[in-house]
Amino acid sequence: MGLGDKIQNKAQEMGGKVKEETGKATDDASLQADGVKDQAEARTKQAGEHAKDAAKNITGQK
Repeated sequence: MGLGDKIQNKAQEMGGKVKEETGKATDDASLQADGVKDQAEARTKQAGEHAKDAAKNITGQK
């Protein structure tokens, strides 16, 4: 996983958290749901990248 990908995924996750909390604070269920969705997408991307990294480690690739 490249550093740029890690940063983008973490930024998406944190942005989703901000949306979720803003939605809660403003009683905006749609914004809150979008935030939860963004966080889930970011975590899914991170899991895929971690799997790629693990495969590279097993095969000895760099």
